[in-house]
Amino acid sequence: MTREQKNQAIEELTGILNATSTIYVADIAGLDAAQSSQLRRMCYQKGIQLSVVKNTLLKKAMEKSEKNFEDLYITLKGNTSIMLSDTGNLPAKLIKDIRKKQEKPILKGAYIEEAIYVGDDQLDTLVSIKSKEELLGDIIALLQSPARNVVSALQSSGGTLAGLLKTLEERNA
Repeated sequence: MTREQKNQAIEELTGILNATSTIYVADIAGLDAAQSSQLRRMCYQKGIQLSVVKNTLLKKAMEKSEKNFEDLYITLKGNTSIMLSDTGNLPAKLIKDIRKKQEKPILKGAYIEEAIYVGDDQLDTLVSIKSKEELLGDIIALLQSPARNVVSALQSSGGTLAGLLKTLEERNA
């Protein structure tokens, strides 16, 4: 690879890192062709971009990036792949799902919305992170809950004000 090609690769990686809020660094070395193909297919189906990268190029791109990846530098040893996603927990769920059948991929680290997680032991923590859509669903459910209580109270008591008050009093007791 010429110096010009390396500089171009660093610029491309820097652009990708700046544009993505969820970046997983993983080790997929040792997967045979069928396992590697299956991993790539599963990533594609879930909307996760998987790329094998050179550690030195990735580190230089991280250094040039607008984001602070400093804590991830220690993960850049051995074979490295990056998994990019719009959803913070999606790559973690995919890794956990695949690991039911095989040992790899191994999570080296992750950058999610300015938070850095280092080590394979963080996988369960990353799986439990709620996506933006899940959080919005929880908020909507919480907001709808009081309205549902009033509607059910009205329906259960025949719609009279006395019945409504009695029902609400029983629920609070």
